[in-house]
Amino acid sequence: MKPLSYYIPLIAAAVVYVIRMVEIKTKRETIPGEIREHLTFTLFLLIGTSMTIGSVGEYITRGGGFSWAALGAGIACAAASFRLRWRAIAALGKFWSLHIEIREGHQFVDFGPFRIVRHPTYVSMVLELLSFGLICNAWTMLCIIPFAFIPVLILRLRLEENAMIEKFGSTYRDYQRRVPMLIPNRWSFAK
Repeated sequence: MKPLSYYIPLIAAAVVYVIRMVEIKTKRETIPGEIREHLTFTLFLLIGTSMTIGSVGEYITRGGGFSWAALGAGIACAAASFRLRWRAIAALGKFWSLHIEIREGHQFVDFGPFRIVRHPTYVSMVLELLSFGLICNAWTMLCIIPFAFIPVLILRLRLEENAMIEKFGSTYRDYQRRVPMLIPNRWSFAK
């Protein structure tokens, strides 16, 4: 029989995944708009699920390999991911969407986490993917998943940036010059 510590990463990964799925299914009061594409959202879901299953699978196949340090780092990444995403959702309010969606009367948001990075939700996705690999001490998955995730993220960023430029023009271009896309810099925090 396995020691109790063997099950801690499995439970932690399951909790993170369930919280994320509940979050995705949560109904929010939003303004409907034209969805520009569906592919990247579907791919993000598939990659996230693959990272979860792959990390758990790697942990089980390896027979454990529990690490308090990796677990702690993974839980910290998950907590930061949720906090950042929830703050982004709150800042966007009725304009929040899981898709690239521009709405009637869409307002430009550059406060909250959007004053530090242009795409805090995608930063939160990176943190969430890291959390699964760290929680399960699944280093192979941490090395493999970026090859699937990064190309989809780049595609999504291009599509979303173009939609924002189309909607907000020079206001968004100025925002692009002032605020980094994904990785905050010291000037982002100075504002």
